Amino acid sequence: MSEKLVNLGTPGPLAAERAARAEKPKVRKPEWLKVRLPSGPTYEKVKSTLHGLKLATVCEESRCPNIGECWGGGTATVMVMGDTCTRGCRFCNIDTAKNPLPLDPDEPRNLATAVAELKLKYLVVTSVDRDDVEDQGSSHFAACITELLARSPETILEVLIPDFTGRTDYLDKIGKANPAVIAHNIETVERLTPTVRDHRATYRQSLGVLDYLKKTYPHIHTKSSIMLGLGETEEELIQAFRDLRAVGVSVLTLGQYLQPSSWHLEVKEFVTPERFAQLQKLAEDMGFLYVAAGPLVRSSYKAAELFVAGLIKREREMKVSSFGVPIA
Repeated sequence: MSEKLVNLGTPGPLAAERAARAEKPKVRKPEWLKVRLPSGPTYEKVKSTLHGLKLATVCEESRCPNIGECWGGGTATVMVMGDTCTRGCRFCNIDTAKNPLPLDPDEPRNLATAVAELKLKYLVVTSVDRDDVEDQGSSHFAACITELLARSPETILEVLIPDFTGRTDYLDKIGKANPAVIAHNIETVERLTPTVRDHRATYRQSLGVLDYLKKTYPHIHTKSSIMLGLGETEEELIQAFRDLRAVGVSVLTLGQYLQPSSWHLEVKEFVTPERFAQLQKLAEDMGFLYVAAGPLVRSSYKAAELFVAGLIKREREMKVSSFGVPIA
């Protein structure tokens, strides 16, 4: 759990760790990690529309380095179920609390309105974990999907979901809402998972989520993401690739972990673009339909979204030509 929830009257281990890290000189990022500041009319339109409807975005909450590119291109990753998570993963910059604010009943309608106003062709909707509410928020998330697709049936919708503690009845609510893509991130290799992620988010549980969704809803593409630079080895990465392929994941993104603050996990290595290219080739050779890999690649990444959009468009066209009727 984040140090924000610790009583700092008597300095605890996390406070001491943060103080020790604050004394260390900041490590300069390599040139390939530098990005331009966001600006432009499309960027401002996306920002004002989402803020006006009280919608949070993972782009802002996680300080994504690609926010200028994505918002400037008219896309965004919207975060539902609030902006505060009930878990405390050591890599994540999103606020945590044991009991965040109640879910907003207007959120499904507001999300659908924003998507309709922005006329988005491809949208990623993610969420915080809400272990504090009934069914961990799966019904609310499903309502967001249903209302959004009812208003904007042409939008290709990808959802990046929590693990819902592996509950298949909760996962079914997401699958039956029928997004085009369901993503769930393993985040790192198995050995590092207990250090990197909240204790309720295990490596095998995440694989089980992806496995169940692909077997139960085979028409929905599944996707996952891994951060590099946390101390993983190549052998561990290759095993993670194999594990993801074994459960039917077809799209993979690989990106550089960046430390959001002094009390988050430290970066062990800045992986070069050349090394990302090598790992991309290794993963592609294992049979993934698409692999996006690079220092600034994130789970929601425009190159991967463009590929998936093209893939789904072709699949829909094939269904239309086969049955002679449009596919919703």
